[in-house]
Amino acid sequence: MTAKIINGRQIADEYLRRIKQNVAKLSTPAIFAAILVGDDPASKSYVSAKKLACNKAGIVPKIIELPKTIDEPKLLHIINDLNQDKNISGILIQLPLPKQINTQTIIEAIDPNKDIDGFHPINIGLLAQKHPRFRPCTPYGIMELLKHTGIHLAGKDVIVIGASLIVGLPMTLELLMKDCTVTTCHAETKNLSNKIKQADIVIAAIGQPNYIKGKWIKENAIVIDVGINRLPDGTLTGDVDFESAKEKASWITPVPGGVGPMTVAMLLQNALLAAALHLT
Repeated sequence: MTAKIINGRQIADEYLRRIKQNVAKLSTPAIFAAILVGDDPASKSYVSAKKLACNKAGIVPKIIELPKTIDEPKLLHIINDLNQDKNISGILIQLPLPKQINTQTIIEAIDPNKDIDGFHPINIGLLAQKHPRFRPCTPYGIMELLKHTGIHLAGKDVIVIGASLIVGLPMTLELLMKDCTVTTCHAETKNLSNKIKQADIVIAAIGQPNYIKGKWIKENAIVIDVGINRLPDGTLTGDVDFESAKEKASWITPVPGGVGPMTVAMLLQNALLAAALHLT
């Protein structure tokens, strides 16, 4: 058996079409500010992808490019101005930030009602309480991809490989909200392969190319690969050995073209929500 491919690009494009229809119903433009600090090529690429998606969704991005040498007080001042700007309904900070800046301090400085990345402690707390408002975009997108498979999530054994505040932790909270039984793994986890073999759904977010082997995958499991790793030849690959895993899984996401487009689509879904809240 060969797994069915979960086409994130196709699903994301459908979401962007719906978002555009809803944006058109707003009485004022939906505008968000994207702050890019430094000239990291990956970060610039991510911001460009978000800008392109905005064009499809009818949302206006305001890109603020800042030097890598900016200090924390100056960045906090810029965020405060955006918090107060009535024309800006959403704010995102492209991560990672330079070492001289405390990332958590910056995240907490964003008005939680404009936090379209969903990383503010208030928004993470609401998710933990099962009353989400702005949801972290990658886990949010993964939940929509899982919905596309038609699987009933309640009671499923799920393994989340990676416990970051951006993906792993909120991913676990999203799955618990759907009554899954979740095992969250990290660098200190023992016997990882054995745990993966027991899972109905595998969500990999560890940043190690082709680390998870097909022989570890349970027959007919669903495999969601969050990893985006660039190999020496310039090609992109995920955390899962796609060719071997697809022979065991029932559904699998490709890299690229799986989780990535949905992350951007859910960011714009959050931007739409922020714009709507801004008008109330």
